[in-house]
Amino acid sequence: MNYTTLPGTDVKISEICLGTMTFGQQNSEADGHSQIDFALDKGINFIDTAEMYSVPSREKTSGSTEKIIGTWLKKSGRRDEVVLATKIAGPNRGLEYIREDLTFNNTTIRLSVEKSLQRLQTDYIDLYQLHWPERNVNFFGQRGFKVKEETWEDNIQQVLETIQALIKEGKIKHFGLSNETPWGLMRFLEESRKHNLPKIATVQNPYSLLNRSFEVGNAEVCCRENVGLLAYSPLAFGVLSGKFLADENHPNARINLFPNFSRYNSENSRRASVLYNEIAKKNDLSLTEMALAFIRQQEFVSATIIGATTLEQLEENINTTSVFLSEEILKEIEKVQNLIPDPAP
Repeated sequence: MNYTTLPGTDVKISEICLGTMTFGQQNSEADGHSQIDFALDKGINFIDTAEMYSVPSREKTSGSTEKIIGTWLKKSGRRDEVVLATKIAGPNRGLEYIREDLTFNNTTIRLSVEKSLQRLQTDYIDLYQLHWPERNVNFFGQRGFKVKEETWEDNIQQVLETIQALIKEGKIKHFGLSNETPWGLMRFLEESRKHNLPKIATVQNPYSLLNRSFEVGNAEVCCRENVGLLAYSPLAFGVLSGKFLADENHPNARINLFPNFSRYNSENSRRASVLYNEIAKKNDLSLTEMALAFIRQQEFVSATIIGATTLEQLEENINTTSVFLSEEILKEIEKVQNLIPDPAP
């Protein structure tokens, strides 16, 4: 396993982060514990979760993933071996069963941190992230920004002041964003500089061969401002694992269980996947190997978040860390991107 650090810190993180949103629905508590044990044995020390997980978020399963991680932490006694990241849910997603007030303010952030600490059975969170912005913004498959009426007022300074207080109290160590735009990244960076407040270390956004929209705007911000991308959905809900290329149904696959993630199942996504698979086969690689290696080789990526429902899938994903793509392969990938750009934004 290769390691880097959270940008701007001395916190060592594995280049693969264990994603856990399946814990609590697709995976049982025992499954989750087995995955964490296996991941740590393979050198992974970075785990990501969220207060709204498992996915899809439901009232009866909200917080279930954090609880499963919490019971593992209590049972294993290995808290100091793990860099633990979680996220606070925001408004505009119909999740009022998590918290009546889903805006970001001192009260709501503190409440969410306390509840996450209780579920995780720990005294601190290494990386605390805003799961998505409060304001109207494009994410989760939306294209083209449209101006909408909204009540949001810029409260970024106040959010950072709350984060600073929580850091001083030792309840969180570092801060990050998720599903954020270049404007949002720069506003948080601007406020942290202007008022000597905590700087964002990371942004967790989707990034894969089927969705390279991060490269337009966000990547430049990350490179110039020393912010790391935590790339999620690197295999596009399994589409880039190659398992759908043989016209098999896979009824338990995430893309079938959660039809709201239909962007990964579009005609263009399937066409692009076929072409990427041809490149992989020609170079004696699996599609999974090529897809994950492509992400790992981007200089703005700090870690790739991988999720699996079986230990076999998890092992396959971890083993891709030894794969390196040549310039010739990267040029072939660019040809497909130019032909079918970002089919799953």
